[in-house]
Amino acid sequence: MQRVSRASVRVAGEVVGTIGLGFLVLAGVEQGDTDADVEYVAEKVSGLRVFEDPGGKMNLSLADVSGAVLLVSQFTLHGDCRKGRRPSFTTSAPPELAERLYLSLAERLRARGVPVATGRFREEMQVELTNEGPVTLLLDSRRGF
Repeated sequence: MQRVSRASVRVAGEVVGTIGLGFLVLAGVEQGDTDADVEYVAEKVSGLRVFEDPGGKMNLSLADVSGAVLLVSQFTLHGDCRKGRRPSFTTSAPPELAERLYLSLAERLRARGVPVATGRFREEMQVELTNEGPVTLLLDSRRGF
């Protein structure tokens, strides 16, 4: 996830999702991920305090800054590049499971009062963003339990 002042995603030249201040969340679903993983990520994304307060410290959450999330599915996050010259995607979840959990993440964030824009699952997308800081964080639900 990246802290952004703006982000958008296009599909076939059409803007399908856009936000101002908030997070661009690139979401990859791995084999074995469950609803518990989605809940962990939703709780972290909605509650992380990484926006600057008036004193310049990262102390504010999305709610504190009236921020939003642009959620984009990205199975390539699980690409394993350790062998050969082509990444292996064998740990990525099957598309049916990945789509269900991706959509569930969007709904769980919305249920927490977070405005969410999305890309389109299994589509070729172009993502534009202005990363503030830059601040880029890795959330891995399997390391969090």
